[in-house]
Amino acid sequence: METAEIARRFLSFFEKNGHTVVPSASLIAEDPTLLLVPAGMVPFKPFFLGQRTPPYATATSVQKCIRTKDIEEVGKTSRHATFFQMLGNFSFGSYFKEQAIPLAWELVTTPVEDGGFGIDPEKLWVTVYLDDDEAEQIWREKVGVRPERIQRMGMEENYWSMGVPGPCGPCSEIFYDRGPEFGSEGGPEADENRYIEIWNLVFMQYERGEGGDKTGFPILGDLPKKNIDTGLGLERLAAVLQGVDNIYETDIMGRVLHRAAELTGTRYGDKHEQDVMLRVVADHVRSAVMLVADGVKPGNEKAGYVLRRILRRSIRNLRLLSGDDAFLLHELTEVSIDAMKDIYPDLLDKADVVHGVIDTEERNFADTLRAGTALFGRAAERTRQAGGTTFSGSDAFQLHDTYGFPIDLTLEMADEQGLTVDEASFRELMQKQKDTAKADAKAKKLGNADISLYAQLLEGAGSTDFLGYSDAESESHVKGIVVGGVSAPAARAGEKVEIVLDRTPFYAESGGQLADTGTLTVDGRGVVDVEDVQKPIPGLFVHRGTVRSGEVVLDDVVHATIDTGRRHAIERSHSATHLIHSALRNALGPSAGQAGSENRPGQLRFDFTSDTALGGDRLAEVEEEVNTVLAGDIAVRTEEKSLEEALKMGALAMFGEKYGDRVRVVEMSDYSVELCGGTHVPSTARLGIVKLLGESSIGSGVRRVEAAVGVDAFKRLSKESALVGQLSEQLKTPREQLPERIDSMVSRLRAAEKEIEKLRAAQVLQAAESIAEGARRHGAALVVAASAPEGASGDDLRTLVLDVRGRLGEEEPVVVAMTAVPKDRPVVVIATNKAAQKAGIKAGDLVGVAARALGGGGGGKPDIAQGGGSDPSKVDEALRAVEARVAGA
Repeated sequence: METAEIARRFLSFFEKNGHTVVPSASLIAEDPTLLLVPAGMVPFKPFFLGQRTPPYATATSVQKCIRTKDIEEVGKTSRHATFFQMLGNFSFGSYFKEQAIPLAWELVTTPVEDGGFGIDPEKLWVTVYLDDDEAEQIWREKVGVRPERIQRMGMEENYWSMGVPGPCGPCSEIFYDRGPEFGSEGGPEADENRYIEIWNLVFMQYERGEGGDKTGFPILGDLPKKNIDTGLGLERLAAVLQGVDNIYETDIMGRVLHRAAELTGTRYGDKHEQDVMLRVVADHVRSAVMLVADGVKPGNEKAGYVLRRILRRSIRNLRLLSGDDAFLLHELTEVSIDAMKDIYPDLLDKADVVHGVIDTEERNFADTLRAGTALFGRAAERTRQAGGTTFSGSDAFQLHDTYGFPIDLTLEMADEQGLTVDEASFRELMQKQKDTAKADAKAKKLGNADISLYAQLLEGAGSTDFLGYSDAESESHVKGIVVGGVSAPAARAGEKVEIVLDRTPFYAESGGQLADTGTLTVDGRGVVDVEDVQKPIPGLFVHRGTVRSGEVVLDDVVHATIDTGRRHAIERSHSATHLIHSALRNALGPSAGQAGSENRPGQLRFDFTSDTALGGDRLAEVEEEVNTVLAGDIAVRTEEKSLEEALKMGALAMFGEKYGDRVRVVEMSDYSVELCGGTHVPSTARLGIVKLLGESSIGSGVRRVEAAVGVDAFKRLSKESALVGQLSEQLKTPREQLPERIDSMVSRLRAAEKEIEKLRAAQVLQAAESIAEGARRHGAALVVAASAPEGASGDDLRTLVLDVRGRLGEEEPVVVAMTAVPKDRPVVVIATNKAAQKAGIKAGDLVGVAARALGGGGGGKPDIAQGGGSDPSKVDEALRAVEARVAGA
């Protein structure tokens, strides 16, 4: 039975049994405690916790999931996967064990011709939690499972939670017996390789607190209702029903695996090590396709890091398998999309963007891999030469920070060469970088309030009615007040406050459009300055600001007024992004998809997927096209449609954005048709003018254009015109001849700088003779320990040291150690002649002594080595340390 048919049967069975079929949620979790969705119940978590009222009493779904906790086990076992699909049926207080258990057994054992999965009951075993007598009784008496086929297990095996605070409860699992060739008899407690879990029935009735992952956590109390959450692993069941040994050989992943074997010239089943790598590739390529399709882009943080990590593991395994640098991901991506399209038809619509993102990452990582591998090799060789077995944390950090090497890749490469990595030092350097880079994201999003507080406000006040498409002000009721992260009955002058209204004209930041600002006025009693509006959970508008005067009290009627000047300026920017998007697609093709935007008063930025820069000429063409269109005074029409209708009419959806059943379509003739919830100008002529300010890369395969709109664009052009006029006057050159004149001046300036640099370097070398004369004997060697002339660069220092060494000859051991302080960073270079090296005096050893005194490190060859540090005041101490070491030698 094909995987797609298994999913169809599951949904059909539970739909016939009164469950609402719910489409899979995005892999990007809405829950702020999670990065990606790791389990089928995650989209329903607010219902289980009683934070929100479910729109249905029972549900069923096929949920996309990602787990990276066990990524090192992928390919090594028969069941671990990064991306997997969880079939589930859910009850939100409607039914419990007595119905969930028989339903599961019925579907699993009903013959195929009658709509079930047709598994022989004699192949099935059941486990229950240690003290769950009720579940065991249902299995025995209502379902008819023999007592000897039911085993009790402890909390680690048969008690479910997500590993974090939230819902939990005992569970009961169904296992499939693969047969004696896979292990010993005795049921799941004897051998979980032979008896594999296919379905987990969670009897969710408690809420857990902070604590251990699977055990050791406190039970905080009962959930508002007893719920059912079941999880049937689609890939595991496919392996059982298709009669294959593991999930990698099923109809979907197997297609990617075998094509990877063909492309790399290997054969699955020949060698265990090769098989593991092929399984990793099959799993990771499919995972990457699904992540990109849900809007994730490769990056160095959060979900982007997960994607980059699995893509780079795939690329490296493919290159190890094939023995060359061929680019293979494009074809494997194509195979994966084709294999998954029956379950997720939208993959076909997103194929161009998916290919674009993955192809770009592969090309970029090819360069990264070459440069990074060379750096790794040099660092590993230094480690071995020094007699060590630990790859330094600073080298691992440089690989990550400069070359984009995930730490996991460095760990794998080090392990292959018999080295460990100083992970503690690496993590410390990473944390320092993160601390330095922290911005205002924390203050801007969820503030100090817990997400559950907003859920309670939504439950009590209901969704906020947004009036801002037509109204700039409204009379509204205060439905919630938050001060200092907790609900409050009132807020007074000077206090920072968050206010929930029953209806509002204020636009909440979303879709790249910044929030409105304005005021909330309580007649004769108080004024609140609204500085930001956010939607921490769907449907709830939270107005953030400061009570300017008086007070605001729960249930007050307020006059809500937005700053219309700011709103209109933002509308012009937002409408301009739609025009720029269309112009970019016309210039670059449909793969130039939107990857983010920010629309603020008078200015915008627009991020798009592209492998290459636009270049000045094409950027000018895009700008000209946009201004030609907006000058045509095209009416901007907005209309609400069903998502299906909108997509059929060709409306573009922002990649990775989540849409409901009803969407707003923004049309600018047939030039631009997009799904968008933002506010817009009534006609393109209102934009005035759009001036593109520049284009740049912001990440792998993602570029950014920035633009000024309306009055801001005019001001920018006016300033540029004035600047050109000043240059023309100062250089006594007509405007149209300025580029040639400036090019000529820059060329002459660079030539002069090179000549000055030659003269300066010559002056430094003139000191070589006097420096050589200062050589003194330390032990068996002549030693020069001196500082270079002021102004010497690192390159100058190296040249000077070699010159001085040459002047001292080869008759006896010679050591030349010199320091310089370019850009306030001390550098030391040490050179030894052949006689010194024969005597066991090596530059690579000595430079470590000097660099440690400078508060840094270094390395090199026996004849010449270089190091550096952070403390310029220690250069004399560093030179003395070298003299002492040579004297001791």
